Amino acid sequence: MLGTHPIDVVLLVKDLEHAREFYGEKLQLAIVDEDDSTIAFQTGATRLKASLSTTGTKDTQTQASWRVDDLEAEIAWLHERGIEPEEYDTDEITTVSGIADQGSAWVAWITDPDGNVLGVEQAK
Repeated sequence: MLGTHPIDVVLLVKDLEHAREFYGEKLQLAIVDEDDSTIAFQTGATRLKASLSTTGTKDTQTQASWRVDDLEAEIAWLHERGIEPEEYDTDEITTVSGIADQGSAWVAWITDPDGNVLGVEQAK
């Protein structure tokens, strides 16, 4: 039954104003709900919630990922907003101009002001 319902992604942030600026202004996600501890942004058929936390995230793995049709266009759009994709050169991930070949998809990652890693991926 749960598979028929939308899901919210919850990201821990230390500063809601930074989250509002990054997600609302830079990524241009519409705010659909907010209170003193959470801001919910609309993204497609789901919502991304920035939830106030005293510690923020401790995870360095991808927290959420957008599926897009044109990754290079999305990266150009992010560049226009001052957001640069992460560059990696490890045994597991190597990027070229911010994009990694992950087998079935091309993937780029960005990081929000609180250290949440967000993927942007295009299926091959």
